[in-house]
Amino acid sequence: MKKIDLEILDIALSGSSSGAYALVLGEVKGKRKLPIVIGGAEAQSIAIELENMRPSRPLTHDLMKNTMTAFGMEVTEVLIHKMVEGIFYAQLTVTDGIREEQIDSRSSDAVAVAVRFGCPIRCSQQVMDEAGVDLDGSESQVQGEEDAALEVTESREESLEDLQRQLDEAIATENYELASELKKRIDARKG
Repeated sequence: MKKIDLEILDIALSGSSSGAYALVLGEVKGKRKLPIVIGGAEAQSIAIELENMRPSRPLTHDLMKNTMTAFGMEVTEVLIHKMVEGIFYAQLTVTDGIREEQIDSRSSDAVAVAVRFGCPIRCSQQVMDEAGVDLDGSESQVQGEEDAALEVTESREESLEDLQRQLDEAIATENYELASELKKRIDARKG
């Protein structure tokens, strides 16, 4: 599988009232960008590490790094390897120097861990081909990327039955930010 190196370009509050953020990852050697909708806690965790801020108590991703480091493990790569129905799937490559394992993760958590370990963030060629946006990065186009990232959740308003199915899927895949947004829409339609 061909892998594409990514860098964090932006974390911005989405235009919706859901409290979601758009994490924009860009190709290191290219123009395409990969917008991913993430929750507020993950956005905060990534931003805190990028700004070299130290909270008074460790955040969840700090705890994970501290625990892994205490046991001689490190994360050597984060790979966003597939996208199914607008949901990104990632893996952490973890090693103790002898053994190497791929650990399933939400993309937002994987990026938060990657910035703590200073490891590469990559995506598969397939993910970039399916979800990448080829923009030059102007202000209005960054908003366009955020809109593209939120399109998955905002365009799915067919029926209550369809929304409920999507809610069940979001919960099953542990995409709680999407689940919360879908629950609000279902409640609004019922009310």
